[in-house]
Amino acid sequence: MAPSTVLRWRRAPSRSHKGLARGFGLLSDGTRLGILAELSKGPKNVTGLRKALKLKQPTVSHHLGLLRMGRLVNGERQGKAVVCTTDKTNLKALASALARLMPK
Repeated sequence: MAPSTVLRWRRAPSRSHKGLARGFGLLSDGTRLGILAELSKGPKNVTGLRKALKLKQPTVSHHLGLLRMGRLVNGERQGKAVVCTTDKTNLKALASALARLMPK
């Protein structure tokens, strides 16, 4: 997914259906939803996510990479670890785009 895809949803949702579909595609995987659910409880590094989700490190890192590329998760280096958080702005933009698709 292009790094600016989520940001374009707020500006012109009618012209970015493909970007919106890619964003929802990121949410269509149980592992990625699990990661987002854990991060909604607070910041965690890969080790914390791995233990909470009972997954192997490469699996967590792979899915985190996809979520970061889609700008749904942010990472900040703290020493040797990267601490991840949800990107609330872009998750809200995704939810808002979905709400605009609902009938009135």
